[in-house]
Amino acid sequence: MAFAIEEINRDPALLPNITLGYRLYDNCVNLAVALRAATALISGEDDSVTDYSCTGTPPVLAIVGDPGSTNSIAVSRILGLFRVPMISYYATCACLSNRKKFPSFFRTIPSDAFQVKAMVQIIKHYGWTWVGVIASSDDYGQSAVKSFTEQIAHFGCISFSETLPSVNSKARILEIVKTIRRSTARVIVVFSPGAHFDPLVEEIVLQNITDRQWIASEAWTTSTVIQSKENFHSFGGTIGIAIRRGEIPGLETFLLQIQPTSNSNNNLLRQFWENIFDCKFQAKSNDLESNKICSGTEDIKSTKTSYSDVSELRASYNVYKAVYALAHSLHNLMSCEPGKGPFQNNSCADITTVQPWQLLHYLARVNFTTHYGDRVSFDENGDALAIYDVMNWQRADDGAVKTVTIGLYDESAPAGQQLSLNEDKIFWNFESNSPPRSVCSESCQPGTRKATRKGEPLCCFDCVPCAEGEISNHTDTIECFKCPPDFWSNPSRDQCVPKEIEFLSYKEPLGISLTTVSVFGGCISAAILFVFIYYRNTPVVRANNSELSFLLLLSLILCFLCSLLFIGQPLHLTCMLRHVVFGISFVLCISSILVKTIVVIMAFRATLPDNNVMKWFGAAQQRGTVFVFTVTQALICIVWLTVAPPLPLKNTQYQNSKIIFECNVGSITGFSCLLGYIGLLASVCFLLAFLARNLPDNFNEAKFITFSMLIFCAVWIAFIPAYVSSPGKYSDAVEIFAILASSFGLLIAIFMPKCYIILLQPEKNTKKALMGRAGLK
Repeated sequence: MAFAIEEINRDPALLPNITLGYRLYDNCVNLAVALRAATALISGEDDSVTDYSCTGTPPVLAIVGDPGSTNSIAVSRILGLFRVPMISYYATCACLSNRKKFPSFFRTIPSDAFQVKAMVQIIKHYGWTWVGVIASSDDYGQSAVKSFTEQIAHFGCISFSETLPSVNSKARILEIVKTIRRSTARVIVVFSPGAHFDPLVEEIVLQNITDRQWIASEAWTTSTVIQSKENFHSFGGTIGIAIRRGEIPGLETFLLQIQPTSNSNNNLLRQFWENIFDCKFQAKSNDLESNKICSGTEDIKSTKTSYSDVSELRASYNVYKAVYALAHSLHNLMSCEPGKGPFQNNSCADITTVQPWQLLHYLARVNFTTHYGDRVSFDENGDALAIYDVMNWQRADDGAVKTVTIGLYDESAPAGQQLSLNEDKIFWNFESNSPPRSVCSESCQPGTRKATRKGEPLCCFDCVPCAEGEISNHTDTIECFKCPPDFWSNPSRDQCVPKEIEFLSYKEPLGISLTTVSVFGGCISAAILFVFIYYRNTPVVRANNSELSFLLLLSLILCFLCSLLFIGQPLHLTCMLRHVVFGISFVLCISSILVKTIVVIMAFRATLPDNNVMKWFGAAQQRGTVFVFTVTQALICIVWLTVAPPLPLKNTQYQNSKIIFECNVGSITGFSCLLGYIGLLASVCFLLAFLARNLPDNFNEAKFITFSMLIFCAVWIAFIPAYVSSPGKYSDAVEIFAILASSFGLLIAIFMPKCYIILLQPEKNTKKALMGRAGLK
């Protein structure tokens, strides 16, 4: 402060013809002393004016200080009543930004609100979501913790929050250390002056607590007491926020000009000199430790101490800026043009009678740039522009601890660019030499969602896999999202993929097998038809109504081939054709068998005396009967297709992970009528054949028809429950199996015995043989 005032007084461009003076008070780190000093400054106690041209001016225009937040709060309340400007160079409590409570308070150090933002940005940058907080019990610590807790809640959680005792308490320190040991948080933030934090540091080092990443507030980032070789094992790699470092040209030369004096009021300087040079100005008779007498002419320029070290000017740089802010404000006040002033009637202030409230007006609007290139101004709350150096504790070559600047936080930078870090320069005090992980629960990977644990912070959660049909494609997703209707979740539940389409395909083993059997059955039927046509004039063929046999074989070929319509991807045409062809083919088949059965019964009746029934049921009537039965089924199909035809359907209800392509029957009534009509004809046919099975006639096919109908009915009765319970494509396979099984049953039971005689025992395929067998009976 003294150097800055002398520099200003020598500057002809700044406050020309004006000499600034100052008074210095020690607050003794005590609120009462600080208040007494402030009262003395504004009341003019012990005031003596040597330059009578300055009469009328108040004792003090402005105050630089206090460095502590608690003291500044109390002093500012008093100074605010008199509108006396106060510029603190180290009080950071965010509460001091309240303009209503502290209307005359300014500071050249950023508010804790900005410091907390910077620290939160560092924590967020490294993904630390689980942190501990330790703070001093004063306004500085408690206000910072409150702001930090609010901001960290946006992305992380507080593992623990402890308050340092204002008076050293061993028991309380041990409790805090126990909390640190028990916590799983690897990152600990400390808001405290170095003096309050030092007892805890000693205990942490004593108990050898390591593997913690410490985040330091500006109050102890550059503390030389804590930055010791002994503490480095536990606190090495500490990342801290530091006040912006500045350069003050000429300060080192100014500091080295001091000389001890015999003035008893300046005893502090004498003690300093004795410590530096390890001597005594006046040796006492009982002083055996030092025999060296201080001469006062020792060369202080040859010493290297923290006193003359101007390489890390931070708090001192803030004092320098505070003094210059007041000087520029006074200069602007002097430069006021009469009639254009800011006060009543556009008046200007008189430099010889200037009042603190007038200086306050100009101070709020001051704006200048220091020699170091930093702009100095105050916002509407009296806060300085927020800019911090980010520091890292590292070991120097000589084993000492040094702070290295690793980055910068500039609040005025564009969003997202306020924090800049030089990762290559950072020292991490871990075996991996990399940033630690500090999370309560590891991030939930895509495919899972976060499920909070009851009674625990939001950062402590379990990762629950997404349900089937739902996905999450980002880490730490709170909810899983359902896939679109035609999509399903992949096995890892992180992507929606098209659902598997399922239908009975010609390319799969089941489809190939059924196709082969269907074609084989059709070929066998065609072969038998060829045999019957070739041997159409033989007794066996003629005796069994060759025309109906031909029609029956033709219908069986259609029955075998209609099963092919049930294989392949369902289309609009195939869905309508499959049941129509199936229904008409089987009705043609069953009606042919039914007519054959009626013919057998009537043929037996015709052998009785005076019975001429066969003339009423000849070939024309037989063909007409088959036609009527078949047309009836055709009419049922036409009505069904007209009212509610079968259509292709994407079924996702049965199995959510698949799209089952199937044919929706449309009208259940139509489908039931189609099957019921076939069942009715089969039942009548079975009943008639069963009644005629023992008729004494060599041409009697009733027993073969009875067996074939028994197979047919058994197959289709078993088909119904199997069809209903079969999923997806297997329902079509069951229906094809029923078609093939019943068709093979009819083919084998009715035609295999005849083919056996025709092809393997031709000697029995004669009228004589047939009549002979009849005679035996």
